[in-house]
Amino acid sequence: MASSGSLGLLISLLVSVSIINFSVAGNFDQEFDIIWGDGRGKILNNGQILTLLLDRASGSGFRSKNEYLFGRIDMQLKLVPGNSAGTVTAYYMRSEGATWDEIDFEFLGNVTGQPYTVHTNVYSQGKGDREQQFHLWFDPTADFHTYSVIWNPQRIIYLVDGTPLREFKNLESIGVPFPKNQAMRIHSSLWNADDWATRGGLVKTDWSQAPFTASYRNFIADACVWSNGRSSCPANSLSRNAWFAHQVDGTNLQRLRWVQQNYMIYNYCTDLKRFPQGVPKECAWQ
Repeated sequence: MASSGSLGLLISLLVSVSIINFSVAGNFDQEFDIIWGDGRGKILNNGQILTLLLDRASGSGFRSKNEYLFGRIDMQLKLVPGNSAGTVTAYYMRSEGATWDEIDFEFLGNVTGQPYTVHTNVYSQGKGDREQQFHLWFDPTADFHTYSVIWNPQRIIYLVDGTPLREFKNLESIGVPFPKNQAMRIHSSLWNADDWATRGGLVKTDWSQAPFTASYRNFIADACVWSNGRSSCPANSLSRNAWFAHQVDGTNLQRLRWVQQNYMIYNYCTDLKRFPQGVPKECAWQ
């Protein structure tokens, strides 16, 4: 965990900033820019729906106008239906620069009737290699579901429909870098990754099924917005902000263990072939 001094500085920064409320559902026109895809990304229904499209020529992607430093991010996604093998729908937070921080959800497609793989990773100072992968207990293509990240100075929590998949704790006290100093934008993209995405690249994209489409709605950022060297936080005080002090305990801990026991399909912390000299030291605490 962060030292009491550095954590105190973070809390002081967040308490002293100007107060803005960002907890209402966002409008995609106002909150995001479609940054690539040559028209394949579209904002519809007066900013209430965003769609990304992938065809043989190109995928597409968007990025938030705001940068955030801590908060809770919720987005509802409906993933590519049918034979989505080879496609990746990436939904993540990332800072700029060569030593970037990043918090990843990536949804790896599969052939019809086979489950999506939910790939998660945490980067700090440009280094990742902290992958955990899951299947889901529902069909993520049949309807919208809420995918959330809670990011505070103590931990990062991944949630699906409010159920925690993963917790990555701040273990700076034992020398593990933790993303806490760089503001991040929200990104999403739909792209072809059939060289690795489905069964390690064995199953290729079936372009006869194109175009592929992923849909987004009900974006909410209950988060601190970074601008001009300052962080502007939601209107309610930090002591009442559930995301700032949130941790996985009680019923949520039971749900996390249920997910990891029944739906986790890969954990870097148990991959001794990849780490023959011993798994990373944070694994004893995650």
